[in-house]
Amino acid sequence: MPDDVKVSDLDRRIVAALQLNGRASWGAIARHVGTSESTVLRRAGQLTESGQLRVIGVVDVLRCGLGVPVLARLRCRPGTAAAVAEELAARPEVRYATVLAGSADCSAEFVLPTYRDIARLQGDFPAADNVRDAETFAVMRTFTSNHDWNSGELSAEAAAELRGGEVRPFEEQHWERPPEQLDELDLAISAALGEDGRLSFKEVSRQVGTSESTVARRVDSLVRRGCLRFRTLAEPAMFGYALEFMLWLSVVPAELDRAGQQLAAHAGTKYLSATTGRFNLVGQIVLRHYGELYRHTTDVVGALPGLREADVTLQVSTLKRAWSPTPAATATWEEA
Repeated sequence: MPDDVKVSDLDRRIVAALQLNGRASWGAIARHVGTSESTVLRRAGQLTESGQLRVIGVVDVLRCGLGVPVLARLRCRPGTAAAVAEELAARPEVRYATVLAGSADCSAEFVLPTYRDIARLQGDFPAADNVRDAETFAVMRTFTSNHDWNSGELSAEAAAELRGGEVRPFEEQHWERPPEQLDELDLAISAALGEDGRLSFKEVSRQVGTSESTVARRVDSLVRRGCLRFRTLAEPAMFGYALEFMLWLSVVPAELDRAGQQLAAHAGTKYLSATTGRFNLVGQIVLRHYGELYRHTTDVVGALPGLREADVTLQVSTLKRAWSPTPAATATWEEA
């Protein structure tokens, strides 16, 4: 990987615009960040080349009946957490992997064919000799995800224009509907955009062997039905968030929906799902600095209705997000 490009305030605004809409036109981004289109293209290209920025298309596996997301929480033998996390990240069915500090040492999100495969997973963790204890939590409903997160770099007006229409948590619109069925062309288009979410429809049509108008129509349908979303991969530190952690909560079932909606609305909540298991609400949170953690615990988490138990595990090093290795993982593997 090339040496990291120094990130400027302009870079942060460009990436923030892509976070809001991964397929926004370069002209629209330039207008909202206050520079020329050529400058936006140049800076985005440099960030992409350095591995600090990537836009991909992501298929919603639950929405499309393609699998069940399962969060795993592992305790490892002393000194082995990093190696276990690397082995987790190398698994093709793992789309997220991180090293933790606290009551757990690693966490990963697996996508399994069905919930019945959880039993197989529990007996087949990588580096099993170094795993002392493992818990699994099947995702039932997602309140908010990294796709929805707004870094706060741009104005509310810019965010609304870039996202278009009513800005409402995506999962509220789709989560209770029956799964969609994707055909071979849908899957081929999604796979092409999964490598590069900013590919032109013309280039996608060339790769999948159909017309440009057909690709445009299919992508519009996939997005509208909640099957395909565009994810901008950039580390939270780029936006000045120095602390990232996982929050594991046990909430009285009758208050689970209200607690989930309340926590999802907090600006630092990047991801939040209702899960099976002893922790039935699991989130990923970012804060500007470590000193904010205490007030977040007392004032944000402590105010949730029906809260019975809360546990915080700090994310020491995240190796994989949305199926993609992070810059930290790439650096680690290159050194090995």
